[in-house]
Amino acid sequence: MDTYAERVLDALGDPTRRSVLKRLRGGARSVGEIAEGMDVSRPAVSQHLKILKAARLVTDCAEGTRRLYAVNTRGIEALRSWLDGFWDGVLLAFKETAERQTAKERKS
Repeated sequence: MDTYAERVLDALGDPTRRSVLKRLRGGARSVGEIAEGMDVSRPAVSQHLKILKAARLVTDCAEGTRRLYAVNTRGIEALRSWLDGFWDGVLLAFKETAERQTAKERKS
């Protein structure tokens, strides 16, 4: 597994980080907005955001005196592309199995 995929999967392995990412699906938010209603502190949310950012799943930008965090669509697309690689292999194996089965049935 390549380093990027490992970093992304490690980041998503934590339920709090998954919750943070879900909250960002609705649009950009500040740390305070993300932390609101969660069972973790704002500093903890900041640490989770740091990990998600390192995994390229989240971006941030300054807006006035605060930072807004948002889902990094490029990171999500890269993750999806990596996961699609599994489907390519599965579909190829299915096709080969179906072709072998068809060939056996024709010989019978």
